[in-house]
Amino acid sequence: MGLSIIPGYTHSQSRSNDGFHKAGYPGVQTGAKGSSDGKGKTNPIKGKSGAQAVKSPGKELAAYNSIEDYSILDEPDSPRVEPPITRPLKVYTFDPSQGRNIGNRLTLDVKYEKLLPGPIGERIAVIDYDGANKVYYKPVDLDDPGLLIRSGLDPSESDPWFHQQMVYAVASETIQRFETVLGRRIHWRLDERLPENKGQLTHEGMPGDIKRLNLYPHAMIAANAAYTPSAKGILFGYFRASRTDPGRNLPGQTIFTCLSHDIIVHETTHAILDGIRTYFTERTNPDVPAFHEAFADLVALFQHFSYKDALLDTIKKTGGRLYQYELQPEAGATTDKNVLLQSQLAVENPLIGLAQQFGEARGIGRALRSALSDPPNPNLMKEPNLEPHERGGILVSAVFDAYFTVYLRRTAPLFRLSRPGNGNINTTELSSSLANLLAEEASRMAQHLFKICVRAIDYCPPVDITFGDYLRAVITADRDLHPDDEIGMRNAFMQAFRVRGIVPEDAQYFSEESLSWPKVSLPPVDGLIFGDPNGLTNDEKGKNAEKLRAYAEANAGRLGFRPDLYISIPSFHPAFRLASDGSLRIDMVVEMAQKYDVPFDPNRPELGTFPMRGGVTLLISKPPLVKGEYGPGEIQYIIRKRLDGEHGKKREERQRRFGISEGLSEGNDPKRFQLDFNMLHGGI
Repeated sequence: MGLSIIPGYTHSQSRSNDGFHKAGYPGVQTGAKGSSDGKGKTNPIKGKSGAQAVKSPGKELAAYNSIEDYSILDEPDSPRVEPPITRPLKVYTFDPSQGRNIGNRLTLDVKYEKLLPGPIGERIAVIDYDGANKVYYKPVDLDDPGLLIRSGLDPSESDPWFHQQMVYAVASETIQRFETVLGRRIHWRLDERLPENKGQLTHEGMPGDIKRLNLYPHAMIAANAAYTPSAKGILFGYFRASRTDPGRNLPGQTIFTCLSHDIIVHETTHAILDGIRTYFTERTNPDVPAFHEAFADLVALFQHFSYKDALLDTIKKTGGRLYQYELQPEAGATTDKNVLLQSQLAVENPLIGLAQQFGEARGIGRALRSALSDPPNPNLMKEPNLEPHERGGILVSAVFDAYFTVYLRRTAPLFRLSRPGNGNINTTELSSSLANLLAEEASRMAQHLFKICVRAIDYCPPVDITFGDYLRAVITADRDLHPDDEIGMRNAFMQAFRVRGIVPEDAQYFSEESLSWPKVSLPPVDGLIFGDPNGLTNDEKGKNAEKLRAYAEANAGRLGFRPDLYISIPSFHPAFRLASDGSLRIDMVVEMAQKYDVPFDPNRPELGTFPMRGGVTLLISKPPLVKGEYGPGEIQYIIRKRLDGEHGKKREERQRRFGISEGLSEGNDPKRFQLDFNMLHGGI
């Protein structure tokens, strides 16, 4: 993509120092021949320098093959100089449509690692393959001294090397943010391990395992980007902007989804969540696809509040009312009829809009989605046919309702001090000191809510996720680490969810105590190895797997499992977190699950079956050291979705109705029960 890759267009044969010559770049060149029907494609890059196109990877792209031994990057003869901790890389804060507006250029400090050209690191590989033209583009070498000394390439729409740099930098930083909050190293998707004929589990790699996430910045001509497990990575598309209503783009200009900070974060979050929760992509109820979209939007939107310059500018132009849809025009408010200057036009609030350039280029005249969509309406949640992004928007609005409620509550004393007596509370004018204080509070609270939302994933059941489950997980996660809720965060969450009709199915009361998952009394787990934040060794994983499997079999009834079904343990990982008193909390988060196949209609066997899963999430705490020894691990929470009993019957019937309504009874491909993000993201 990033390289004039619209079929039917001719391009310049050389590359300028800062990218392609404008005359040869898509959306800029005039007098181009052909059409975008895919005929008469030309190679857009033939110069002797820069991001050249090659018909096959060759030596430069040999690194795109799987790197099993990462030590090939070591240089034993180099001087003994400590490597840097971080690598600064420049990116767009939002997207190219914001130009050089305040805060739209950002330098990210990503964790330093030696890189092969691509860039290719230990867990991310940027593979610049243009699927439309069927060529690879020469990869950028971010370890080149000329790039190292200047914090990478400057942001540019016309430089494909910068496109490669941006997807690597933003994806890397997103991973770092998750690992900091979760207190552990994340891994990508792994195929489910089931017993072989002799009852043994394989410890070898499986075809669907993702060891390194591939990022394809120019994968396809489409107004789309999608995490695609079959490609073991993320496919970014490029497309033409609307010719009639392109927003802040040229009519017909090429738009690159790989240059949208929001889209990169959103898609990387899909990959991270899929690695954390094995069965969250199984289509069991309407909330499943909506939750994936909402969670990815939340991560991208909360990141906006960490951009200091953009945050401060927005605070000044909204008078501190960060929830407003529009910013105060520079020339002051006026009616549409009296607008004579561009500075009289109101612009959208960049903090609460998602993928601004993408939305405008599609001709909708605004950002693709918003942190605050429709006013609260509890009846919307009762609509089973709501499109997943619309349904997900309800969850996003609920979370940001809670955020802005707490923000207003926390900043009210600052406003009272700055506007005593009869001061005008409607003015947008703020002193510099007040604006800075508001920005600090807004950023701090956004980071706090981001932590709550991410940590809640560890407190969710392992299968059949619903919005109500997530509310319970949020309340439990926050209570577990911060028992004293002095700012009223949990109540803000509860009320924001309630007014939008998001309530748990099985809670007896709508109170903090009732919504929290109850603590349990179960036999302790002997012999668990909790390791360290870098993860467990293969030997430690093997020992823990044996201990957990033996525990599950011995306590199947207490855990809520059926005795006649195999219990799988798709994941377990230690989590290292700081409690509110500063003490270190070490827990083991464990997924266990069972499955059986259920007929769509017992009287019509030709309709086939659907997979019905039940399972538990266990949170097992590491005991304190006593007399030089650790005791057994204590189970703090067991978060269940049962297969048996009345609850299991209700779930089975609900899943059957949902599967039939989604057409899952048609065909025999088992993959039809999995979310297809390409289809889900028809327009992102």
